[in-house]
Amino acid sequence: MAQMSHFCRQWRLKPSASKKISSVFHLHNTSATHELSVYLDGQRLRHECHPTYLGVTLDRTLSYREHLTKTAGKLKNRNNSLMKLAGSIWGTSTNTLQSSALALCYSAAEYCAPVWSRSAHTSQVDVQSNSTMRLISWTCNQLTLKVDGGIIGSRLR
Repeated sequence: MAQMSHFCRQWRLKPSASKKISSVFHLHNTSATHELSVYLDGQRLRHECHPTYLGVTLDRTLSYREHLTKTAGKLKNRNNSLMKLAGSIWGTSTNTLQSSALALCYSAAEYCAPVWSRSAHTSQVDVQSNSTMRLISWTCNQLTLKVDGGIIGSRLR
């Protein structure tokens, strides 16, 4: 840390100790909860069990469980918004639903997917992604059936 402090002074950088964190990644269970006393310019850095780096929440075993749980929660909320959009009069267009699903759900679901795609906890995200697909395909099928069958629903008249 002394070298880092020297580098920052040399290049006239001022790192904020309140924004910096320290973490320990260790597979040995007794060492996993150990908090290091790391100081930067005399200030102790805060310890974080699940740090976030570039939007991905890390855990000590790199199973990405915390990240995938958060992502599944985001997708569930966004799927609820899509359901409201599909049930409204002005949001029933298939193009509207597909573009909304791509923008809202798939952008969040596939962010950094190559990093966590081999995790054992991907099923949480898969369930919500499948829910999005079912919502889009069911709504598109219902619209197609109503129009093609000669029976135009009250929302399409």
